[in-house]
Amino acid sequence: MPSIAENLERIITSIPEEVTLVAVSKTKPIATLMEAYDAGQRVFGENKIQEMVVKHEEMPQDVEWHMIGHVQTNKVKYMASFVSLIHAVDSIKLLKEINKQALKHDRVIKCLLQVKIAQEESKFGMSDTDAEALLGSNELKELKNVSIVGLMGMASFTQDQEQLKQEFGFLKTTFDRLQEQFKDVTVLSMGMSGDYTLAIAHGSTMVRVGSAIFGARNYS
Repeated sequence: MPSIAENLERIITSIPEEVTLVAVSKTKPIATLMEAYDAGQRVFGENKIQEMVVKHEEMPQDVEWHMIGHVQTNKVKYMASFVSLIHAVDSIKLLKEINKQALKHDRVIKCLLQVKIAQEESKFGMSDTDAEALLGSNELKELKNVSIVGLMGMASFTQDQEQLKQEFGFLKTTFDRLQEQFKDVTVLSMGMSGDYTLAIAHGSTMVRVGSAIFGARNYS
């Protein structure tokens, strides 16, 4: 069985230099994360704020923490002092809370708008038109402590390559359209362990890879 360092090297050498690799470390212990850290990985993604807070306190301070899961407004305060990027923002209400908590720490927190591209009902996200409206809204202009730097999407959990191509293609088209209007939109976060190569082929600039680095997750 290959080591975490070997998995990381294989992935890093297979993706373009300009694509950011987020190591999705949810459910994994600190010792496992440190193996990735010692192999040079600095960007880690968590989907539960409490877990990320604990790991942030115990890991070296040059780690860049990404919150990749659905965010509840009442939990934002716990990560506002250190989170580098919040991937799954899907409402102005959430943005206002992030702005409020960022202000307390005199920070500007970078965020991605989550656009719904999957067909599963369980997946969160806004429509492409709602994302466009939010980016151009006066409400957003008033929020000085958040910065929308791009889009994020979660494709359907499927082996159907044509469906995945369609979903990634839709998000890339949306991204291109919004990038023309809003200069800060530069990040396109799409692609996970099973489909990141396809996502990169469709223009992803950031991939969220967990099991391909760390092995299967432990939910026990």
